[in-house]
Amino acid sequence: MKTADESKNYIVTARKWRPQVTGDVVGQEHVTTTLRNAIATNRLSHAYLFSGPRGVGKTTTARILAKAINCLHPRDNEPDNSCELCAELAEGRSLNVFEIDGASNRGVDEIRNLRDSVRYPPAKGKYKVYIIDEVHMLTKEAFNALLKTLEEPPPFVVFIFATTEIHKVPATILSRCQRFDFRRISVREITDRLRFIAGREKIRIDDEALLIVAKRADGSMRDAQSIFDQLVSFCGASISSDKIISMLSIVDDEIYFRVTDILRKRDPAAALLLIDEIVNRGVDAREFLLGLIEHLRNLLITVTMKSTDLLETADHYRVRYKDTADAFSDSDLLRLIRIVSAAELELRRSQHPRFKLELCLLQMIALDRTVQIETLIEEIERLRNSRPAGSPSASGARPAASAAPQNASAPVRGSVKATQPVLHPDQIVPPPVQYTGTHDAPAHSFTPETAGTPIPSDILQQKWPILVAEACKRRIAVGSILSESRPVDISGNQIRIACPDGFHLDSFKRNKQFILDLAESIYGAKVRIEGILGTFPSAPSPEPSAPSAAPANPVIRAIMDEFGAKEIN
Repeated sequence: MKTADESKNYIVTARKWRPQVTGDVVGQEHVTTTLRNAIATNRLSHAYLFSGPRGVGKTTTARILAKAINCLHPRDNEPDNSCELCAELAEGRSLNVFEIDGASNRGVDEIRNLRDSVRYPPAKGKYKVYIIDEVHMLTKEAFNALLKTLEEPPPFVVFIFATTEIHKVPATILSRCQRFDFRRISVREITDRLRFIAGREKIRIDDEALLIVAKRADGSMRDAQSIFDQLVSFCGASISSDKIISMLSIVDDEIYFRVTDILRKRDPAAALLLIDEIVNRGVDAREFLLGLIEHLRNLLITVTMKSTDLLETADHYRVRYKDTADAFSDSDLLRLIRIVSAAELELRRSQHPRFKLELCLLQMIALDRTVQIETLIEEIERLRNSRPAGSPSASGARPAASAAPQNASAPVRGSVKATQPVLHPDQIVPPPVQYTGTHDAPAHSFTPETAGTPIPSDILQQKWPILVAEACKRRIAVGSILSESRPVDISGNQIRIACPDGFHLDSFKRNKQFILDLAESIYGAKVRIEGILGTFPSAPSPEPSAPSAAPANPVIRAIMDEFGAKEIN
């Protein structure tokens, strides 16, 4: 048991194991190497700006640099940490190094006081060093007051600024400083450092537990060391991954593998039971979705790279990822990640997290598997080649119109898009449409008794101009579309209409039901009309010598009949 003195002198890991030389700074070699070389070649700048996320060593590096340039007995451009000036800085009583909190000293008055003190040389050592932490918190006026001093300070003054929000620092300040961007510390570097600290502290911790702590720290060494202290307080001198999961309410990777098994088996009942288990364990819903995104990302990397070398996980889980990746394609995983990401965004403003989780998993289960267009084309070719040799498709002959499916469509152009299901015309029973008859044609009334009566092809061809004329009377736009199209195949109560372009074809499809109803009233029986894209010869113009002949265009003929107009030569 610790004595009162030992407990009183306890120092947290982040302070106790703070690096004292640049060689101990983890993950920032690009910064520390440059600073050592600058000291060695006597190319020290008058102002430095350290930017980067929290807990990656910005302030620590600033303190080491301040000690290195003032140390009485430096070794390899590093402070010896034993001379008088190094001891004063370590104990916080140095008269040469001033640490200023930019959040609480952000006004112009504080900067004016700093500017006045800069004029006096250091009491000891070579340089006066001003470390301003969170410099982005200074006001605009404070930055302006600092500009001139920052640009031309006395030769014995060095400014070191640190910030986590570099975008808030004015460009006038950036241009007067040497900027160093600190990066996030990798998971491997954090685990190596924690393993070293645990060995010195005589604490047993397994590799999986170290990996969980490092991933939880999100690139911050200080956060990792804080979690490490918390684990030591909870577990004592022996730390295992099971205890970490229990203490931090972390979702075990095994849960995420259960999720992918449920998706593979398409088992919604198991999904609901899994959500119930997660909620009862008190796991944060958003944290679960973030972990699921990472899990799917690991599967995507495994599928894409055919390897698990890029995964930050334990070795026994790498084998699981290889086995699970065989059940998913990269397209499926991308779609699943999009669903989970959208659910995570919606969860931030939702009052029902459990419902969002259930809906997310059920939506993922119901998702159809992705099929590449190349696969579909190959399957179509295979089916086409497997037909009997005597079939019309195999022989290259055009199939008869009567054998064509009722829902046949025009040739596909552009990308293929899913459409809403549409009832076939023969599945809809329209109300009777009365036709009074025009152009010496008898009137017919559609009745169920005549619905199945076959119509000769010559009658279908003969009454087509009558149908066009009647369409012009009722809907001039539809009549114009029909007049500019041609019946190219008439057989067995089916008329195949060739439209000159996509515009006419789209308009035909939008008004197809109206055309079907009108055709039934004209022909006295149900007729199937299909629109396709096609070309056809233009209709012959009337002879100039016969001015009394009826015009060939049904639209003009309908207008002449309606208004009693006559053609004038």
